[in-house]
Order: sequence, then C-alpha cells, then structure tokens
Amino acid sequence: MFREGLKQILAKHSDMHVVDEAGNGQEVLAKVLRQKIDVVLLDITLPGRNGPELLSDIKKMKPDLAVLVLSMHPEDQYAIRMMKAGALGYITKESAPEELIAAIRKVSTGRRYISSKLAEEMAVALDVNTPKLPHLALSNREFHVMRMIASGKTIKEIAEELTISEKTVTTYRARILEKMNLHNNTELTLYAIENKLLPWYFSLRDQNQATRE
Repeated sequence: MFREGLKQILAKHSDMHVVDEAGNGQEVLAKVLRQKIDVVLLDITLPGRNGPELLSDIKKMKPDLAVLVLSMHPEDQYAIRMMKAGALGYITKESAPEELIAAIRKVSTGRRYISSKLAEEMAVALDVNTPKLPHLALSNREFHVMRMIASGKTIKEIAEELTISEKTVTTYRARILEKMNLHNNTELTLYAIENKLLPWYFSLRDQNQATRE
C-alpha cells in the first residue's frame, strides 16, 4: 500500500518514471544489478537485510548509483549512518510529498539532500567537544542487533532473522554490552527506550500525539 502511494505521487511528475519496485533486500539487489536506474528510493527496514548493510551492498555493485533513504526512523537514529554508508539523502516518511520530489531531483544530479535537522545532527556528530552517546560507537551490524535485543527478540529469533548462528549473536551481544558499558538486556532495553531507538516507541509516540490533537 505504501509503495502504491509513492507511485501515485511520482506519477504526477513527467520527469520521473518508476522503473521497478522491491519488497525485500534480495529483490533490491537483484533489480539494481540488472536494470538501469538513476535513483533508488530505499526503505531501511526491508525484510532480509538491515539498512546500512543493504546500502553498502548496493554501492559495491554500482558505486555511482544515487540512493535516497526514505525511513520511518527520525534523522537522529539512522541518517548519519546511512550517509556514511553512501546515501546521498535521508528523509522521513512524515515528510511532505514536495520535499520527497525535491530530494529525488537533487540526488539524481549527484548532489546531497540534507534537511536542516539532519545538518544539525551532522554538525553535532562532527563536534569533537560534544560527548558521544554509547550506541554511536557500535558498528552498523551491532547497532541493528542491539535494537533487536532491546525489542525483546531472543537470541534464536535474531539468529534466524539475520541468518547467522546463535553463537555469533551471543558474541555480538557481549561486544555490544562491553562497548556501551552495560551489564544485561534490561539495562540495554532501558537505554534504547530512553534514547528513542525502538521503532514501536515512535509509533506509540505518534499515536499519543494524534490522540492529544
């Protein structure tokens, strides 16, 4: 339904044509490889691969391909990671259609699209005098596993979803706790909630906001 809505928005602009669409990470890679595409509009929560890893795979296959990330996650959670991985822009699903169109046009020319909020986040990230939150020290895979653990998924569930061994997940967990100076899953979950790192937190927050309005 979301992709159909996007296609309707893009269809109103004669300089844009939807070449194809994909429902998971593997489909994205297969279609990017065999088709001529100017811009990939990428959701970072597709099944099969997490966002930064999928983006890295795309850039390995086609380094010059423009990728614009469209995500439900606010800029302060994934934007800097995605820009470092090769994205030319990052906007949220709450953005107006006009902003989406402007972003697509800009990245199609090879230029970066950076919102004012993202520019502020990047400035803070580059400021050596600003204390860095512990989760920023995690690699992309560690960050993804951390969010899965904090969401309540078991070691077995994470292993199956990421197609890795349970032992590997356990190793990631130990490394994450060490880097973040935490001791157990409870502390990890509380940290994720306090720093608004969980997708259900945003859904709940948005629902509460809508109820108040």
